[in-house]
Amino acid sequence: MEQWLIDSVLGFGIGLVLGFLGGGGSILTVPALVYIVGQSPQAAVTASLIIVGANATMGAIFHRRQNTLNWPVALAFGGVGMVAAYFSAGLSHLLSPTTLLILFALLMLVVSALMILSKTPHAAGSNHSWAITIGSGVAVGVLTGFLGVGGGFLIVPALVMLVGLPIRQAVGTSLIIIAMNSVAGLLGHLSSTVLDMALIATFVVTGFVGAFAGSRLTRVIKPDQLRTSFAVFVLLLGAFLLVDNVGKLL
Repeated sequence: MEQWLIDSVLGFGIGLVLGFLGGGGSILTVPALVYIVGQSPQAAVTASLIIVGANATMGAIFHRRQNTLNWPVALAFGGVGMVAAYFSAGLSHLLSPTTLLILFALLMLVVSALMILSKTPHAAGSNHSWAITIGSGVAVGVLTGFLGVGGGFLIVPALVMLVGLPIRQAVGTSLIIIAMNSVAGLLGHLSSTVLDMALIATFVVTGFVGAFAGSRLTRVIKPDQLRTSFAVFVLLLGAFLLVDNVGKLL
């Protein structure tokens, strides 16, 4: 009973982060499954894709009511990302669990620094470059398959800083792309991992409730505050993962 309650709280928190920030669910899910639930990094990677993909889908439905979804960008970015995620999925098994988590942490620190240091673009989504959109989609797709992340903590910065979407629209659009990439990445991982479906179901169901609450929060939080919250969240979690895993190599 105690473990179920812990799993439920974690699932709700992951859904809340996804619904509120449009990403970050994967970088919370993988560490939670490894450090709290006790799964291996490889098993956590696969389970994360299911949990985050399902919650992102539900979050996108909630955001649709707020008219914050840019479907052309989502389909272009997500379409190429799905192909890249599928073909890069098997690469994670070539690395040790510690190395995988260190790479995960370094990527988080770079992304958070870019978001904190860069200026928020004011251009509308109609000014974006399709070449940049597609190139960004491929890059995020590769990292999605390799590190087992839905990619939201990469997608939101890419949509804001490179594509030029307003932050609120980037959050909603990111959820569509996360769901697409998660499906593709999962297909590449299924053949080599045993899944705990009861655990995954708990995370998914409680995550739906969190995603609903998170989508509501975006209505009352200012765009700059939303952006800063996302960057600080990624920075803190990345620093923790890096310190913890570098110590294991020394």
